[in-house]
Amino acid sequence: MERLVYLDYAATTPVDPRVVEVMAPFHTERYGNPNSLYALGRDAHKALEDARESVMASISAASPNEVLFTGGGTESDNAVLLGVTAAASERKGRHVVVSAFEHHAVLEPAHWLEKHGYEVSYLKPHEDGVVHPEDLAAALRDDTVLVSIMHANNEIGTLQPIARLAEVAHERGAYFHTDAAQSLGKVAFDVGALGVDAASFSAHKVYGPKGVGGLYLKRGTPFAALLRGGGQEFRKRSGTQNVAGAAGFAEALRIMDEERTAEAPRLEALRDRVAEGVLAMENTRLSAADSQERLPNIANLIVLGVEGEAMLLQLDAKGIAVSTGSACSSGSLEPSHVLLSIGCKPEHAHGSLRVTVGRYTTEEDVEYFVETLPPIVERLRAMSPVYARMFGRS
Repeated sequence: MERLVYLDYAATTPVDPRVVEVMAPFHTERYGNPNSLYALGRDAHKALEDARESVMASISAASPNEVLFTGGGTESDNAVLLGVTAAASERKGRHVVVSAFEHHAVLEPAHWLEKHGYEVSYLKPHEDGVVHPEDLAAALRDDTVLVSIMHANNEIGTLQPIARLAEVAHERGAYFHTDAAQSLGKVAFDVGALGVDAASFSAHKVYGPKGVGGLYLKRGTPFAALLRGGGQEFRKRSGTQNVAGAAGFAEALRIMDEERTAEAPRLEALRDRVAEGVLAMENTRLSAADSQERLPNIANLIVLGVEGEAMLLQLDAKGIAVSTGSACSSGSLEPSHVLLSIGCKPEHAHGSLRVTVGRYTTEEDVEYFVETLPPIVERLRAMSPVYARMFGRS
């Protein structure tokens, strides 16, 4: 491929070379098991705890014991949905509330709970892509044990009023979890200010390695471990810890925090230029356009009368990588459940493109995208019976 313009940073990010440098010794020289008592093991243990304290400081947790390292964001989400309900339902009840536009890492364990005796309420966001606290208040019951609402939506980038939502949940005695895989590092994230009991993170969304994630569990939150064995991670997640991954995650997050203030305006300008370029074409629009609170790097655009997959493949042929939705479900021909949840018609949702910019995106990359897309759309619309039907053209 002669040229690669990567515009899918919400799916994953390349590992920052500075992070690779930090991780490298733990693969070759400092490879000890952190649970071993000899010097090599003690060195690995210290590195692991240093990484834990670094993540703790970044999210303003009260104690290192509140930060667990996991195998990724999906594991963290599953651990909370299944682990908190298992530990707390006998005392509190078997009702769970999640938003309808959660990542599948939350929706799938919610569906599993439904099959095993729980009731789950799926809270719809409004057209602006935001879950409103009054809707949560109406959904809560005396037997609600857990509420899970993501901090930022991974397809449309809208930020949720987590502090108020958590307050509403706590008023009825329910625990509150947020999936922060997409927002961590991109906006300030303070577990104390947000008032959450649990939060999930993923290293590969912040220029860290794949295969490692984080789980914040506030002290006192009931939790039944999914993985049992050697009792690692305070007996909440057994398995030999990934020291290199933890060190890489901590370093990646430290860099994100250090550079965020300067980087956010640059990303916003690139994101807005993407939207401006697409919206210059007729019959296009921006999803959840009314929301003022959104991540600086995600633009979700609807190009009417054209299949998103067709645009994706033709852009790929030109060296441009984008998504039609979340990467985990982009192989599906079903319209995005996120777009449907905010009132988008299925025939419109089929024409969605998620464009996400990141640390290595340049103005030239974005200009190449906005110049390349229009002729592709024009060709596809000329062949599209759907577009002809929508706009009465033969």
